[in-house]
Amino acid sequence: MLGVIETDEALRIAKDRGLDLIEVSPNARPPVCRIQDHGQLKYQQAKEEQKQKKRQKKIDVKGVRISMRISENDLKMKINQTQKFLDGGHKVRVELKMRGRERAHQDMARQLMRTFRGRLEGEILLEQPPKRERLGLGMVIAKKE
Repeated sequence: MLGVIETDEALRIAKDRGLDLIEVSPNARPPVCRIQDHGQLKYQQAKEEQKQKKRQKKIDVKGVRISMRISENDLKMKINQTQKFLDGGHKVRVELKMRGRERAHQDMARQLMRTFRGRLEGEILLEQPPKRERLGLGMVIAKKE
């Protein structure tokens, strides 16, 4: 802490010590500077960014596909798989594929999606309600925090 000094004086002190004069807060009156090695500052900033990146939780969107003619056992297996994804902290995109004349029965497809969502355990957040896509219906669900 050298206090308030002129820029020329601060530059001279930094040069004598073999360091750099780094402006920390340019908008302050007077501007706040630090006498430090610039390479060391960059290294510290990079380390801090790595720590912050490590703390972030990355959320993946997992996918599950079902069809209109899915059997009861297969549906239970897909529900269990979805439950594992949700318990792992992931979001799940459920796609219902419809082929041929199945596309004419949108009401049955929406009922199957409601059944699927209803059988999941815990509090489920519907991030994207079932909506029509090119080859069927799709919805995105997540577990409430």
